[in-house]
Order: sequence, then C-alpha cells, then structure tokens
Amino acid sequence: MPRVLDDFRRTQLAIAALFCFLGFQYATWISRIPALKTRLDLSAGEVGLLLMVTGAGAAASFPLVTFLMKRLGARRLALLSGLGLVAILLALSVAPNYPVTLVILCADGVAVGCLNVAMNAQGAALEAAHGRTAMTQLHATFSAGSFLAALVSSGMTALTSGIVTHFAVASAVLLLLLACARPRLLADDAPAKEPAEQEEGGKTRRRMARPTRVMLWLGCTMVFAEVVEGSMNDWSALYLKDVAGASAQVAPLGIAVISVVMVLARLFGDGWRSRWGDAVVVRVGSAVAGIGLALALLAGGVVPALLGFACVGLGVAAVTPCLYVAAAAEGPDALSLVAATGTTGLLVGPALIGFVAEASNLTWGMAVVAASAVIVSLCTTRLQWTPAKASSEGSKEAEVVEEGAT
Repeated sequence: MPRVLDDFRRTQLAIAALFCFLGFQYATWISRIPALKTRLDLSAGEVGLLLMVTGAGAAASFPLVTFLMKRLGARRLALLSGLGLVAILLALSVAPNYPVTLVILCADGVAVGCLNVAMNAQGAALEAAHGRTAMTQLHATFSAGSFLAALVSSGMTALTSGIVTHFAVASAVLLLLLACARPRLLADDAPAKEPAEQEEGGKTRRRMARPTRVMLWLGCTMVFAEVVEGSMNDWSALYLKDVAGASAQVAPLGIAVISVVMVLARLFGDGWRSRWGDAVVVRVGSAVAGIGLALALLAGGVVPALLGFACVGLGVAAVTPCLYVAAAAEGPDALSLVAATGTTGLLVGPALIGFVAEASNLTWGMAVVAASAVIVSLCTTRLQWTPAKASSEGSKEAEVVEEGAT
C-alpha cells in the first residue's frame, strides 16, 4: 500500500507540473500585454482582438485535438504541445508586427487547447487507475502557476522594460516543468481506431463519431460553468466600483476574494468528492454559487457583494474538474468537445454580461451569472454519476451515463 500511494503521489505531482505549466505560460504573456501594446503601438480594440483570437484558436482546436489524442495519446500530446507553447512564447517576444502577433497568439490558443485536453485526460486516468480523487488539486496548481508567473513578471518588469529577457527566463522555467513532468506521466494506451464504414467495392471511409446525448449535456453544463468563472473575473471589480460604490482601492478585492476562495476550495475539493461524490459537489456547489450571488445582488453594497463573490469561488471551484473527469470517462471525443465548449463559455460569457449591462445595468448582467450557476446545477440532474462510495473504496472506473440509460 505505501508503494502504491507513493506511485500515486509521484504521478500526481508530474501531472500537476503540466497544470502549473499552463497557468505559468498563460499568465506570463498576458501580464505583458501593456508592453506588447506599447511596442506594437496597438489600440484598445486591437488588444481586444489579440485576446479574442487566442480564445478562438482554443475553441476551434476541437477537431485537431480529437485527432491528435487518438493518434498520439495524452502523454505525447501534452509534451509536444508544451514544447510548442515554449516556442510560441519565444516567438511572441520577437514578433515584428501586429499581423504576425495575431497568428502567433492564434497558434497559442490551439496549443493551449491541446495541452488542456491532454493534461485533464492524464488527471482523469490517474483517478481511474488508483481509485482516488485528485482533479481539483490539479486544477489548483494551474492557479499556483499563474500566481508564480505574476511574481516573476513583477520582478522582471522591475529589471527591464523589454520582454525578450523576461520570456527567455519564463521559457527556462517552462522547460524545467516539462522535464519534471515527463518521467512520471502515465503511459499512453494504444491509439484508438477511427470508426469506419464499409462502402461498395470493399473500400472503407472514415466517419466522425456523433456526439452522444451525454456528451451534449456535459458540453452544455461546461459552457455555463465557464460563463460563471470567466464573467466573475472580468466584471467583479467593475461591479464593486460602479454599482456597490466601492473605492478604487477596494474594487480589486473582488477578484482577490474569488481567486483565494477558489484555490482553497480546490485544495480541499478532492476530499469532498470522495465523501459525497461528484454529483453532490457539482449540484450543491453550483447552487450555492448562484443563490449566494443572487442574494448579494438583491442586498446591494460592498460587503454583501464580497460575500456573494466568495460563494461563487467556493461553489464553482470543483465544478469544472468534476466535469473533465466525467467527460474523460466518455472518451477522447467527449473530453475534446467539453474542453472546446468550455472555452466557448469563457469567450461568450463576459461579452454577454456586457451586452446585458448595456441594455439595462450591470446588476442584471451579474444576475445572468447567478442564473448560469443555477443552470449548471439543473443540467447535471440529467446525468447519473458514480456514487461517492465507489470512489472512496477504490473504484477503477468513473462512469457518467445518461439518466435511465443501461
């Protein structure tokens, strides 16, 4: 038993290095947007397009990720996409103009989509192989990577205004994380064969697997879950300042409260999953997020808003990790689809809140976030989850099937 536990922890740390890698890489370049804006002489709209093209690349990567997962497996795809992200970061530091920068960041989005699916597949396989929960702690290391990148960015900005040296140092850190992850990642299974149909004359042709209803429900749930996460990060500070009447010094605390509570909840989330099961964690958590935020909006004021934001961070912390585990149990097609729809939610959510706020006010915009959290809770009632007892006793499989299916 001690040896089995030791293998579990070593593999968990290796996969955690991938999550930390992605958080570090993303936060590194996003923290130097002001420097990129100045160097390339960009307008606010052009900066917005840079951010959008990255998300669009990740969302559009679904067919490619599905193909590569089947041909390469999660381990090789994770390592190759990681090396690609290092190369992209170095290319971004010397991008000569705006069009080239757009192409680089679109490629970054595609590589992020590949690594996102591969590392979550590794995390789900770890849970299935050892019958232990681990996914929420893995997602916590993504936030830790972002925090580390922020510290490095702050220090490098104090030393130099250029980004070439900064991105070179960051690339060295990223390569170190990949080197730490590589020896202990789970081995890839044999590549899955593509479905084929027999045609007249004895020839065969490939056909795409059609999404099942389970996959569609999981994708729908992930969209609304990511709407909640993305919108809260983008709009919480503005809500505190313009609606709740917070000072300029207090307004950023909204993001801080959400982030800190979410990281802490993710550190404990795997224990909740083992005790109560993923179904309870997702349904109750998303309900707490939606109802808590709704009550805060009704009450008004800074303190209720911060308490409502804390409810969101606490409630949704384990939602996306559980959904990734559920999707991985359905296969690489489902995992790729759910990851792509999640990225769509991140893209659409903040913009949707802006449109609602423009048509009415930001309170109604934030009410859309609360409603999205409640919708997550309702969507998951269409799925039957593995009971908590199976997880705690070392179940080797995590299955999610449509309610009533055999």
